[in-house]
Amino acid sequence: MDNKEKQVLWEKCKAFHGHECPGLTIGYRAALYATELLDLKFSGDEQVVCITENDACGVDAIQVILGCSVGKGNLLFHIRGKQAFSFYERATGKSVRLVLKPTPSEMTRAEKFSYFHECTNEEMFDVKPATIEIPEKAKLFDSYVCEKCGEVTGANWIRVQDGKKLCLDCASHYDRFDV
Repeated sequence: MDNKEKQVLWEKCKAFHGHECPGLTIGYRAALYATELLDLKFSGDEQVVCITENDACGVDAIQVILGCSVGKGNLLFHIRGKQAFSFYERATGKSVRLVLKPTPSEMTRAEKFSYFHECTNEEMFDVKPATIEIPEKAKLFDSYVCEKCGEVTGANWIRVQDGKKLCLDCASHYDRFDV
């Protein structure tokens, strides 16, 4: 990918996210690096999967560049508070986990932004094996009407209590240890 193509992608990421910031740059660089390492293309369905360990700005760039989204089921959150992203390519079975390295020293926001745009991939990320197995493709579930609130709910979020199908909001919680 040449610099002009990268700049077009950056502008798309910035437009989607609403502003430019160091966090967006992290996801932008991670998505481009994963593309290079795994020969990824934009995912029209669930060919590419990303498991992100944070819910920060960079996730927006991953959505734009790789087509991973919550709605398609190929963007999953395994929140650990780390700037770490695991990428999977279903067709080849290849995967990689990219973990942001610490910045070299105390930097201002502007200095981090510049650093993240100018450093090499190797300076920015540790490349590790993905530690989580690739999840199965998203399932479609039957829906039921909650017999208390009347709202339609996916079958896997229905609980049967006293012979009635109830959504999680209406079902009473039972836990013998949470007294």
